[in-house]
Amino acid sequence: MTINASVYVICCNEAMHIQRLLDSVQDFAEVILVDSGSADQTLAIAKSYSNVKIHHQPWLGYAAQKDYALQKCTFDWVVNLDADEVLSDDLKEDIVKAINVDDCDALLCSLVEVFLGKLAHKFSKSADKIRVFKRKYGEYNLGVSVHESITVSGRLKSVKGVIYHYGLTSVETMISKNNVYSSLAAMDKFSKGKSSSLARLILNFFWAFFRAYFLKRLFLNGRSGFIHSMSIGFYAFLKEAKLYELEINSK
Repeated sequence: MTINASVYVICCNEAMHIQRLLDSVQDFAEVILVDSGSADQTLAIAKSYSNVKIHHQPWLGYAAQKDYALQKCTFDWVVNLDADEVLSDDLKEDIVKAINVDDCDALLCSLVEVFLGKLAHKFSKSADKIRVFKRKYGEYNLGVSVHESITVSGRLKSVKGVIYHYGLTSVETMISKNNVYSSLAAMDKFSKGKSSSLARLILNFFWAFFRAYFLKRLFLNGRSGFIHSMSIGFYAFLKEAKLYELEINSK
């Protein structure tokens, strides 16, 4: 059965992950793949799937790139996935039901981390995301450089289906992403006139670690959960440290 919805993905050099993603969405009517200059086998793999439509677009930034991909979708219902994610079978069933019953305009689902090859414990707390919605109701905030999200002006429904995130394949990968994302986040704050704080510089790490390890229950993931929580804390510290650095360099 073909699912009458568009999946849209932005990517660059994702040969490690792209096949797993495209396998999970083979039954969707179309997959819009916006590539920003892959030099590996990403596009060769993508071309082997009959429902994939490839578009080439130089990098515009996370929000703008996703918005560009969204505009290429042709179906009323759309699904946003990253190249290192996989759509669960349960979520596909939720999408089919939403299309057929038409009792909502967007679905809220959990993003479940697979860190160091280990699936998060079922009782740890995953982030909730809007990744499935009616195209006419969704809009990106183009004023942010990182952690882009869709704003939906319509009926929202929570579902049990999930998206699995496989991007954190190693500690090195995680630290590299933290470094890039923290720079973008600090720049966003600086451009909006926000100032750094000594209190936040000291406390952000501890609060972010506490929230991840205890409140989100990453301690249930054992040693990998501790490492992940430490990384989350360090990311919070880096954002504040880099904001302070920007302030110094601007004087």
